Amino acid sequence: MVVCGDDGLTQRLATELRYVYHQRIVVVAPGDQEEATETGAVPSRVARLLRRSGGPVAQDTRWGPVPPSWHIASHAPTEAALLRAGVERAAALALLYEDDETNLRAALAARRLNPGLRLVVRMYNRKLGQHLEELLDQAALLSAPGTDRALLDASTTVLSDADTAAPALAASAVAGTSKVVQADGVLLRAAERTPPGRGETPDPGLCTLALLSSTTADPAGAEGSDASGSHGPLLLPDDRAVASAAGRGSVVLETVRYAGPALSARRLARRGAPLRALFSSRLRWALACIVASVLGLTLTTMLLTEADLLHAAYVTLLDLFSINDPAIGAPVTHQILQLLTGLVGLALLPLLVAGALEALGTFRAAGALRRPPRGLAGHVVLLGLGKIGSRVLARLRELDIPVVCVEEDADARGIPLARSLGIPVVLGDVTEAGVLEAAKIHRAHALLALTSSDTTNLEATLYGRTVKPDLRVALRLYDDDFATVVYRTLRTAHPEALTRSRSVTHLAAPAFAGAMMGRQILGAIPVERKVLLFAALSVADHPPFEGRTVSEAFRAGAWRVLALDTASPAARRPDLASAHQDGERPQLLWDLHPGYVLRPEDRVVIAATRGGLAELLGGRRTEAGR
Repeated sequence: MVVCGDDGLTQRLATELRYVYHQRIVVVAPGDQEEATETGAVPSRVARLLRRSGGPVAQDTRWGPVPPSWHIASHAPTEAALLRAGVERAAALALLYEDDETNLRAALAARRLNPGLRLVVRMYNRKLGQHLEELLDQAALLSAPGTDRALLDASTTVLSDADTAAPALAASAVAGTSKVVQADGVLLRAAERTPPGRGETPDPGLCTLALLSSTTADPAGAEGSDASGSHGPLLLPDDRAVASAAGRGSVVLETVRYAGPALSARRLARRGAPLRALFSSRLRWALACIVASVLGLTLTTMLLTEADLLHAAYVTLLDLFSINDPAIGAPVTHQILQLLTGLVGLALLPLLVAGALEALGTFRAAGALRRPPRGLAGHVVLLGLGKIGSRVLARLRELDIPVVCVEEDADARGIPLARSLGIPVVLGDVTEAGVLEAAKIHRAHALLALTSSDTTNLEATLYGRTVKPDLRVALRLYDDDFATVVYRTLRTAHPEALTRSRSVTHLAAPAFAGAMMGRQILGAIPVERKVLLFAALSVADHPPFEGRTVSEAFRAGAWRVLALDTASPAARRPDLASAHQDGERPQLLWDLHPGYVLRPEDRVVIAATRGGLAELLGGRRTEAGR
């Protein structure tokens, strides 16, 4: 397998494929020499991580010794670099560059070299990603006209690390929400449950996904990673383990029907300048008094001159704008009435000028960034509006959660999104005094630190905790060892507050690895510092499922069948991760009877650990080789 990229996701994915799935890996990444060498001989960042990575995962030798890995030093995924990596003989290729255009060019070149190659492409632009699969299929058909189109439809997967990690990042900081994965228009929600009291029966939901660490409430305890041993979280436990887990919290899978991010009339109105914002309240009251005065003068004119309403209003307006003839020789009451009307006209002129200036200022500010309202409280402060922050902002806004963003770069990727949604934004460096105060951090409910700098995220988190010790915090950190130290330190210093450290590459790598192995990954849900994968697969390709009941196919700590695709094989939608279109009926059956016998033509949705998914794929390869 070939992995091409230039950032942390490349390192994570190569490690995942090598040590979890035991695949031979060729990494194409920037290096010091333009030649192929073993990763242990290249002093590059990718090679160093591949050599030292894994910890307890690297020691898992159930599938034999860890195969060698090679590194191709190249600053771009050119056709020559792909040929040196052996892409024409490879089973799968991952293109993980942050530039969508670079990934697209390399994907087209790889398709020409190997039409049957399984492609996994990292793509931030969603619209471009939707059309990419069809484009690559057409390129393959031009290179090999006899290629089976059904095979091509299953050989290209477009994923976004930002979309994969955004639900978990948003859920880490928001009370009342949970980690979510979308499948066929249904949101799968992993809800954390506290240990049940004596005599209480907890709601099992669809199933119990995990048991939390036995030391999760102990500040000095394990951090919930693979190094936690028996004290760490237990993924996909059986009923006996759940019943005997006294005092341990659990993660339960629930389903929530998703209606889509439909905008209400109130939110649509905020896209422009609302009418009530054109004029201030004082100006509106002044105009109301002027209108009342004009009506009063009109009625008085009717009573004194016995004129009809239309004529009295006409005469009053002429006097109001000082264009009527002087009432010389008229009764004294008529003269006094004309003078009063002129005085009202004098008061009206500055009001008209002020109203015009206020309206002009409102329209000019309609496209500008909003400032946080004066009385805002209970909101989420989001630091960073880059690739990850903008995706998380969209998720939070779909849930109608109040958000205040802080961004240093006025031209950041998420600034136009915040402006269009009417989200308040504070422009400034979070490490400078007064910036977080402007975001009302002292009245915020949660802080999401998602900038690309670990030190910036940590500094903002520490300062936020000094202002509000019980602040709920989720910070994005790249280095796992550093994240573990930060997590333990913050939990010890503030045991009463919720602290979460998240790595985007750590959350996204399992989904990319599963897609390279030929599985449609619907999403990944973090359980403390472990990850559960949700995948759609065909029963015919996996002997542990074929001919067995749902309960017999369950393996504790490895995998569990969650749902059945009820559509016929010819009518199945290839992408279950997206919501079904209007008028389409849902395909997935979640209330699956334990005694249902899985048939070869069935497609199921499973929850699996990384090792469990690797074992399923290993079993498939073993069966195919007999």
